[in-house]
Amino acid sequence: MDGRAVAPAAGTVLNALATGTGSAFAIDLETTATVELTDDGEVVGEVAGQPEADTTLVERCAELTIDEYADTAGLDEPDVGARIETESEVPMASGLKSSSAAANATVLATLDALEVADAVERIEACRLGVRAARDAGVTVTGAFDDASASMLGGVTVTDNTSDTLLAREEIDWQALVYTPPERSYSADADVSACERIAPMADLVEELALDGRYGEAMTVNGFVFCGALGFPTGPMIDALPDVTGVSLSGTGPSYVAVGERETLETVRDRWDERDGTTRLLRTRTDGTRTTRP
Repeated sequence: MDGRAVAPAAGTVLNALATGTGSAFAIDLETTATVELTDDGEVVGEVAGQPEADTTLVERCAELTIDEYADTAGLDEPDVGARIETESEVPMASGLKSSSAAANATVLATLDALEVADAVERIEACRLGVRAARDAGVTVTGAFDDASASMLGGVTVTDNTSDTLLAREEIDWQALVYTPPERSYSADADVSACERIAPMADLVEELALDGRYGEAMTVNGFVFCGALGFPTGPMIDALPDVTGVSLSGTGPSYVAVGERETLETVRDRWDERDGTTRLLRTRTDGTRTTRP
């Protein structure tokens, strides 16, 4: 029995580190997970092309999913193991939610292998991946905002302290992503500095819940660049023409949204900086099962 799923990356509207409330939107970079069930009870993961990569997160995703749904699938849970392989277009430790995408793809691929994917609500599958991320120590907040955007598609607003979905809207944006060469791990972020800017995060939350996502992004970007020590230069490059621009997650990537022609102009400016730029679309379909 095997399963396969793909999950999109995401960009940030509101970083949840300040107050526990966050917002993100799915973008068209994908992580693919393939899961083969075994009868030896062992769960082993690998990342294509990266033999030394840490696979704790995807292994924990498969373990939790098997624990939760093996009985539903009519299998003897202690004997069920899994071999997981992930392959990703999403750069790791870049602020583009690579962990959330990997977790979502793995959970849904495992459900697909168990032949119960259609019986499980996507938001519940998302919560399994969030639990695994916390267990694996790859997130501070649990990243339910990032995970829900990746799993459901569109833009979501969430309370990460209770894993509650506050709002979701399907949006059709062009998105420009600039990723500097350095990496930044969310688990290493200065949480205390972020908590001190909670009043500004409350303002961003109000804007996001009012559907003013572009303004919310831009306020979030300036505030969290200050708290986390990232330059605001890439944001200045994008203003005032884009709909919104922000540091994504805990960096180092920046994401701008707006009209394609405007973003192409911004891309020319960002291309002068070290790193990589990508012009993408947002995604509304979220994580889905797929077959080779």
